[in-house]
Amino acid sequence: MKYKFLGRTGISVSEVCLGTMTWGQQNTEAQAHEQLDYALAQGINFIDTAEMYPVPPRAETQGRTEAYIGSWLAARGRRDDVVIATKVAGPADRNGIGYIRPAPVRLDKRNIREAIEGSLRRLRTDYIDLYQLHWPDRRAPLFGQTDYVHTPADDEVPIEDTLAALAELVAEGKVRAIGLSNETAWGTMRFLHLAETLGLPRVASIQNAYSLVNRTFESGLSEVALREDAGLLPYSPLGGGTLSGKYLGGAKPPGARMTLFTRFTRYDSPQGQRAIAAYVALAREHGWDPSQMALAFCAMRSFVTSTIIGATTMEQLKSDIAAFDLQPSTELLAGIEAIHKESPNPCP
Repeated sequence: MKYKFLGRTGISVSEVCLGTMTWGQQNTEAQAHEQLDYALAQGINFIDTAEMYPVPPRAETQGRTEAYIGSWLAARGRRDDVVIATKVAGPADRNGIGYIRPAPVRLDKRNIREAIEGSLRRLRTDYIDLYQLHWPDRRAPLFGQTDYVHTPADDEVPIEDTLAALAELVAEGKVRAIGLSNETAWGTMRFLHLAETLGLPRVASIQNAYSLVNRTFESGLSEVALREDAGLLPYSPLGGGTLSGKYLGGAKPPGARMTLFTRFTRYDSPQGQRAIAAYVALAREHGWDPSQMALAFCAMRSFVTSTIIGATTMEQLKSDIAAFDLQPSTELLAGIEAIHKESPNPCP
């Protein structure tokens, strides 16, 4: 297992980050603990979760994922061996989670304070290593949107107010570092500028979607990530599992995410399906497992700090982790670039 520093924090994280959003919905508590045990045995020390999880978000299950991690920490006593990242939810109207806190759900001091206390309680810890803003408070293109429409709102929480609230948590020792998620280049640079000019905490990472079928991060954010030491933590590196090829031809495997739920539609377009089929065929042509090819591609990107993987079975988890020991050939990478040139970012 390889390790990198998280931004400029000095916190060392494994190049594989264990994602947890299925725990409490598709995975039981015992299965979550089994995944954690195996991941740590393989050298993974980085765990990503969110107060909103599991997904799809529901009032009945909200917070269950963090609680499963908390029960594992209590049982194993290995808090010092792991780097825990969690997230505070942004405005409720962006993801239908109005139940999470009394309205309005925003990235202001009250919400951030309530959110961190809830996460600490469920995780059974007194500090979070990386505390991330799950999505912006302002209107910005996210979750499959690509076009920015300028609609400033009077109730937008200023970024400096959000940073000031996070600074209090850092000063109290409840948070070691902060990060962004589903953020734009402008938003990231604004956070960095205000941190520098106002002496507030500096962003250490950006957690955005990134995969063979969604490389939009490369257009502007990759330069920010490299120049500002705010590396990408790519989520959905397998395109919601589609890059495994298991959904091709309209297949609906029993128990699979897109069989059970209808919210993951960004991969359904004809152009997306064609590109996914091309990547799967390329992998098999070179003797690769399609999922492992997709993960190995993410791992070798210079702007990536740690790739977030998620699995519902131990077989998937073992295969995904093994991908990070593999090195794509020059010919395989050329094939990937040829498909990307033919069909760039079909599933943003």
